[in-house]
Amino acid sequence: MDPFVHPALFYRTPQEYLTGVGGFVDSALKADEPVLVAVPGPRLRLLRGHLGAAADSGRITLADMTEFGRNPGRILSALRDFADRHTGRPVRIVGEPIWPRRSRAEMVEATRHEALINASFAGRDATILCPYDTAGLPADVCAEAHRTHPVLWENGMEWPSPHYAGPEAVNADCDALPLPPPPADARLLTFVSGDLGEVRHHADRLAHETGLDVRRRGDFVLAVGEAAANSLAHGGGRGTLLLWAEGPSCLAEVRDSGRFTDPLAGRRRPTLDSADGGRGLWMMHQLCDLVETRSAATGLTVRLHMTRPDGLSRP
Repeated sequence: MDPFVHPALFYRTPQEYLTGVGGFVDSALKADEPVLVAVPGPRLRLLRGHLGAAADSGRITLADMTEFGRNPGRILSALRDFADRHTGRPVRIVGEPIWPRRSRAEMVEATRHEALINASFAGRDATILCPYDTAGLPADVCAEAHRTHPVLWENGMEWPSPHYAGPEAVNADCDALPLPPPPADARLLTFVSGDLGEVRHHADRLAHETGLDVRRRGDFVLAVGEAAANSLAHGGGRGTLLLWAEGPSCLAEVRDSGRFTDPLAGRRRPTLDSADGGRGLWMMHQLCDLVETRSAATGLTVRLHMTRPDGLSRP
């Protein structure tokens, strides 16, 4: 029997949250098991009040998910890092990657993340509890939680999800969702070997025009360069770049003829000795506020988002 447990907890009120999540954390501390709690800021403050002195005792790792998991594609790598630091011991994790003010695009990639947890942690002695605010989230997002979690918790009850679909099916469903089309005035560049300098130049110009600060501007240019380099190395030796702004955000979309053979590519930390460990995609996830991917028989699309701090959504 697989020791990995991945329940979704459905809650409507702060008290239901504390009963479910607080009780889960309390039992982990009582069992002296390493525990990570990554939830949005308001929920984190609620839990701190519940935990009292234990919150700062060093026995628990607390993180604000709005920073920890700003880009849903970087969460899985961080969860694996935590579990790997405690190899040989059961670990407990609370991860709340979807909150009401998340954008629809972020919710899709967070749903993909929830599905891929099951592939990444299979066989690990770990329990990852994922809370869902049924009072604030769209009904279809909560319905997807039934497909991404083998076990469901609500009102003190636990039962196996009759709609659990497995990571492959959910990942394919996410890939099948069309991305909103770029605007008609998006800057278009077709690139081949030797054009990476031009790719970075165009990305830097857009970042400057959008008002990104120096650090974010550099991160955006680096991420776009990595996406284009991946197209040259793995996507048929050429690609197409589109660049545009949406309010406080820079967007870059890179298309090529490749496709993902590993759905976990970019969502786990590459090893130093890996010949093709997804380093470029992993870097994109670490650098950007959102990375959307669509892998199809016709090719691969990677869409990168970088937003000025004043435009970031908060719970």
